[in-house]
Formats: sequence, C-alpha cells, structure tokens
Amino acid sequence: MCVRFYVEPDDEEIREIIAEVQRAQLARKFIRAGSAIMTSGEIRPTNVVPVLAPNRSGGKAVFPMKWGFTMPNRPILINARSETASEKPSFKESWEKRRCVIPASWYYEWEHLTSNTGKKKTGDKYMIQPKMYSVTWLAGLYRMEDGLPAFTILTREPSEELKCIHDRMPLILPKEQIEAWIDPKSDPKELIKHALTDMVAERVE
Repeated sequence: MCVRFYVEPDDEEIREIIAEVQRAQLARKFIRAGSAIMTSGEIRPTNVVPVLAPNRSGGKAVFPMKWGFTMPNRPILINARSETASEKPSFKESWEKRRCVIPASWYYEWEHLTSNTGKKKTGDKYMIQPKMYSVTWLAGLYRMEDGLPAFTILTREPSEELKCIHDRMPLILPKEQIEAWIDPKSDPKELIKHALTDMVAERVE
C-alpha cells in the first residue's frame, strides 16, 4: 500500500522534473481549478504532483496529475493491485493504454501490527526507498477526469524485508524501464518482472 510519499527538490533529477512541470500548460489549468502543484515535501492523496507520461508524439514528458481516481459514492482509489488491475473495470483501460511513473524520493509506510487479542493497530512510520537509488520511480496508471488527469499507484506483494512492516508495497521500477512502462504498446505484465524489491527502510520519529 502507498498512502504517502516524499519529494526532495534538491535532487538533480527531481529539479529537472519540477522545472518541466512548471512550464506545462496543464499546470495553469489545475491552478485555475484551485489546485496548487506540489513539487516538494510530503505528498498526500488528492495532491497534484509531477508525473511522467507520454506526450502526443509518444515521447516521455512531465504532466501535473491529481493523486486518486474519483469514484461515485466511494472513497477515491489511490492504489491499484498490479495482480488484478488488468481485470478491474476501474483500472483495465488504463492498465492497457495509460500507464505513468510518479517520481518520489521515498515513500512512507506505517507498521501494521496485530495485538494478542487479534485487533489490528498501527505501529512506527518508516521511510522506504530502493537501495542505491536517489529517486523512487513509482509505477502508476492514469485517466482523465473532467478534462484533467488523475493517477493511482500500483502495489504488489512486499519484499521479504518489508513483510514485517506491511503486506503490500508500491510497484517500483528501475529508471531504465520508465519509457517502456509508459509506452501503450508495451506489455505491462512483462515489465513488472523488472520491479525493484531490494529496499532500505528507516524508522521516522
């Protein structure tokens, strides 16, 4: 599961992405609609952030997008299971044609614990990112809602070292797979085999 992530603007790759999103025409549309573009700090659902997706010519570009698919009479969908996204009506078309990548410095997860009575409770907060990476490339899906793009983050089974924290983790791609992931002609089921699972987790006070 992924309900928070963090963007550190001092990273060179992220600085370039921020500069590009600030030039995007969609940024002005979001601002006119009353939504500021979040380019640093802790990101929460419904925030608008920079996202990598294909432009009209198929090349990689940066667009502002809102986190969460809006559903009638239901909570927003901020995550989608990678194992079943191709089958779910809410995600099927995006899985096939509209994939994106959300750049983050790390993501946050809260330890999920079970008491002696069987009651679930929340434990410590952790910041988590792939080993040897300064940017965490979160795989996602997007769609248009009222003329503006929205995204959801894909999740998967956790790696062995993260099972003690949570039973899900985001689907995180290596940088060299980004262009293939956002290409509508590629096969996402093949690409998720390249997902990163070697993570570093640090408890946050």
